[in-house]
Amino acid sequence: MLNLIWPIFIIISFGYSIFSGNLSKLNESIFSSAESAVTLCITLLGTMCLWNGIMHIANKTSVIEKLTKILGPLMKFIFPNIRRNSQVHKEISMNIVANMLGLGNAATPLGLKAMKSMQKENSKKDTLTDNMMLFIVLNTASLQIIPTTVIAIRSSMRFK
Repeated sequence: MLNLIWPIFIIISFGYSIFSGNLSKLNESIFSSAESAVTLCITLLGTMCLWNGIMHIANKTSVIEKLTKILGPLMKFIFPNIRRNSQVHKEISMNIVANMLGLGNAATPLGLKAMKSMQKENSKKDTLTDNMMLFIVLNTASLQIIPTTVIAIRSSMRFK
């Protein structure tokens, strides 16, 4: 449906700008929007690289283990069927930490890794387990303490 709506909007916008004599303003806005989009992408890419690097360093050190211990009671309550010191437990904890820090893009690969690990332990390969469904819901909700993506977007708009 969106494949139909957006082209119609674009055609109407071009038609209106031609008939109203504002073609130069349309041209100007297209290039300024493209410039803003590139600036925003570069800002978000830098933020994502920074936090992915921090998560990688945290994974190589004992920080993730400490955060996993802090999240232990919550994880035991939310995912009672997952063993406490398993690889799945660690991957889910890392994903939750990344989401809480507002690192949705960094949390995605961690979430996929956790889902693969849970699928390996799944006895019915064509059916989701309760833990898998709950994990999907938690990732979709993306509870954040520090919304880094919003901060990056706002800081990139500040310099205009």
